[in-house]
Amino acid sequence: MSATEQSISIARTAAHAAADKIAQDIVAIDVSDRLAITDVFVIASAPSERQVNAIVDGIEEELSKQGLKPVRREGRSEGRWVLLDYAQVVVHVQHEEDRVFYALDRLWKDCPSVDLELEGTLQSSPQAAVSGDVAE
Repeated sequence: MSATEQSISIARTAAHAAADKIAQDIVAIDVSDRLAITDVFVIASAPSERQVNAIVDGIEEELSKQGLKPVRREGRSEGRWVLLDYAQVVVHVQHEEDRVFYALDRLWKDCPSVDLELEGTLQSSPQAAVSGDVAE
C-alpha cells in the first residue's frame, strides 16, 4: 500500500505553502505502510518560534482554500514543534533545534519519500547539519 494521490496532493500543497514562508529542509515521508492512521508526514523547520508559527499560518491558509481544516493542532502556543493533523497527512513544523534533537527524518528513514515538486527551492538535509556535511 502507498499514499493516495489525494494525500500526496495535500502534502505538496502544504510543502509549497511552507516553502513560501521560507521553511527549511522540507520533506515528506510516505508512512502508509507503517501507520494505519495517516499516509504522509510533511516535516519542515525554521530557525525561530515566530517563523514556525508563520509557516503554520501559511499552511493552514492554503489548505483551507481547499476546504481542509486540521482535525487536531498541537504545540501552537510554544512555537517549537507544531503538529497539524489533516487525517491522511500530518504536518510537523519544528524549530530547527527540535528537528535535530527529535530526528523524525531518521526515525522514519526506512519509509519512502514523496516527491514534493519543490524544484528551485534550496533543500538540505538535517542529517547534514548533524554530521557537519555541507550540501553542494
